[in-house]
Amino acid sequence: MIINTTHHNSEHKQIITDLIGSPFSLVQKLKLGGIGSKRMIVDDVSPNMKSMMNLVSDTNYANIEIRPKGILIMINKGLKNFTWIIPYYQLVLYKTNGTSIHAQGRFVHFRDSKTFRENKKFFDKLLDEKVKYDIEFAMPSEL
Repeated sequence: MIINTTHHNSEHKQIITDLIGSPFSLVQKLKLGGIGSKRMIVDDVSPNMKSMMNLVSDTNYANIEIRPKGILIMINKGLKNFTWIIPYYQLVLYKTNGTSIHAQGRFVHFRDSKTFRENKKFFDKLLDEKVKYDIEFAMPSEL
């Protein structure tokens, strides 16, 4: 689900909490060593997300926030902000010349740049959280 988060809306906050949980507490954030990525360059997006990208040749940026049951990808388009809400059970990551995040019939590809390489520890943390989630909610036949 993608929502426009340019302006504060308590209804959006409730939708995010219902889908992927409330934000981590300060103590949990410190234990995890932070829950947000640095700003990364968006190289490509799926056709159904092109409307959220800058039309001119400006560079598009996004960052990721980890939540207990999923992630938020915040994309900036000029003065507008869009947030893509992805529960862990829908999240798929591909490491190809950068990283692609796929879910809900959409994808975002992050360019393999200096800012992306600075986020290696963050992506390791993200994969650890996804694995914890998958183990916790695994079906008995999968164990």
